[in-house]
Amino acid sequence: MTTSSTCTVAEYLARRLEQLGITHLFGVPGDHLGPFLSTLHEKTKVRWVGTPTEGGAGQAADGYARVTSADAEIALGEQGIGAVAVTYSVGAFNLLNAIGGAFAEYVPLIAINAAPSYEQWLNQQAIGLLTSHMSQRPESNLEVYRQVTVDAQALSNPGLAPTQIDSAITACLSHRRPVYLEVMDDLWGAQCPAPQGRLTRRERPVTVKNERMLDRAVTACVELVRRYGNPILWAGEEIDRFRLSDEFEKLVRETRIPFCTTIGAKSVVSEYTPGFSGVYNGKASHPEVAEVFNNAGCRIGLGSWATSKNLGGERSIGDDWAVAAHDGVHVGASYFPDVQLARFLPALRERLVAEFGDGAFAADYFARAHEDGLQVADSTAAHLASQTGGPYPETVTYDSFFRHINAFLEEQTSEPPGARSNPFTVVCDAAFALIGSMNLRMAERASYVAQNSWLSIGYSVGAATGVALGRSHAGKRPMVFVGDGSFQETCQEMSTHVRHGLRPVVFVLDNEAFYGIEQMLVHPCYYQDGTPRSDGADFYNELHPWRYEKLADVFGSAKHPMHGFAVRRHDELTDLLKRIAEPSDAVNQGPVVVRVQLDRHDYPEALKYKVAENCPPSGGAPSEGKVG
Repeated sequence: MTTSSTCTVAEYLARRLEQLGITHLFGVPGDHLGPFLSTLHEKTKVRWVGTPTEGGAGQAADGYARVTSADAEIALGEQGIGAVAVTYSVGAFNLLNAIGGAFAEYVPLIAINAAPSYEQWLNQQAIGLLTSHMSQRPESNLEVYRQVTVDAQALSNPGLAPTQIDSAITACLSHRRPVYLEVMDDLWGAQCPAPQGRLTRRERPVTVKNERMLDRAVTACVELVRRYGNPILWAGEEIDRFRLSDEFEKLVRETRIPFCTTIGAKSVVSEYTPGFSGVYNGKASHPEVAEVFNNAGCRIGLGSWATSKNLGGERSIGDDWAVAAHDGVHVGASYFPDVQLARFLPALRERLVAEFGDGAFAADYFARAHEDGLQVADSTAAHLASQTGGPYPETVTYDSFFRHINAFLEEQTSEPPGARSNPFTVVCDAAFALIGSMNLRMAERASYVAQNSWLSIGYSVGAATGVALGRSHAGKRPMVFVGDGSFQETCQEMSTHVRHGLRPVVFVLDNEAFYGIEQMLVHPCYYQDGTPRSDGADFYNELHPWRYEKLADVFGSAKHPMHGFAVRRHDELTDLLKRIAEPSDAVNQGPVVVRVQLDRHDYPEALKYKVAENCPPSGGAPSEGKVG
């Protein structure tokens, strides 16, 4: 905080970012942005991280916000918010996709867009003179960003700038979604009142009507449990975004209700917490998890977002369902609006314990389903154990690869008093990588990052930058899983990893240069039986093949090393993982990129339902070597 009664607008914004606990600002520079970056460097401890692309900068800020928000919840420390800065139009429009993803997935970001000066805008209005990056519509950037932010401000008056900055940041904190600040070039050096106090989240007041609605929602949910029995919880993204992990864990421990999570809520609590039964992803779940989840008496979704991607057409609101999300609670056909999840969780826990007693719902739903004759493991522990380790086929498949990684992560997990610790934070991209990774068992809370709803391919590579820097104090290393098509979108972001001495391990899942998920969506019969076939191959899903491991030679140097490998067999993967686990091995001095060579007709077992539903029987079942 400055001790003077005034400061420049650049210093005002820089100080506010520092107050929020932001340690790194991501972006691509430009002439309009330069004065702010100089002030940021001179006046604060916030460090600038330049990236090759604006999209990568936005993804880095997104990943940074996700992990620091989770750490803030655990440590009751800083706000958990990210920031990105670009230059007008050409930079801002490149950034838009990342901000759109953060808006859809409730990630708090501050997007700073450095614009031409007020004088230049007056020239444009008077005589039509266009300065670099201008269009004939002076509000074009602002109007676009209003669609994907909870507050968007254009700053042209230094006297109003502090109010506009504070209003936007307060909205970001309160809604936990992105905001946009467009700052004209000649404002950076202009004087304005200095920052006063600290900015905090503004909670919505609770009314008597809210209290009554909450009570009705809880009562309806308890009656659902009483009517159907054997409840199972489905923890979702809002548990993570609204920092409710402690409340959720308390609910699980006191009621002993078994639980699953969405993919987007993986590791919202440690997946070694008693009662964890896997990731429920609708039809695209592990078949045993889907059986157990659907065999429960009733289902209670808590902060879970139902999308076509995570449910595959399955209903999430039926007579035997309750879902608390989006500031309301559905119980069967009844809906209770304006019920906050942060208040619903403890109220439900207290009522369930009062009505049924401590630990009344302790059960092993896998064991029950097995006794009922369903084709599942005979215990939850047996199912979870089946997702890790061998035996492996000779060559790597999607499912055998993730079983192998699961075993590796388990080996790397230590058990200090009261917790489990792992040196890696998993960052996963969309498509087959996301489906394949959902059964990795995360030992620590907030150790899995993925864009589960927006699903922008290539997100993980840029996000790894923010995850690495946001978790550097804890010595956490990103482990990235990304498809080959996704990686081709954003591979240059690995140069940022090299430049800043970050050490992610990036596994590029190369299924012979093919957009596998797109082929599965438009023509799943291409994968029938896992046998090579030429029919049904869509030309637009073909990629140009790259030797991804050679990028280590492009981005790395003797001073800033990077290493690249290619693996096709499990023995090769074993040897590489041994090196990654050894801190003194030279491979761990910088980023590692690994090309995982897969058969084009391979796909994760969880997507087998799409082939079964869409393709006529042909008399053969997919083999272990092809679909795991």
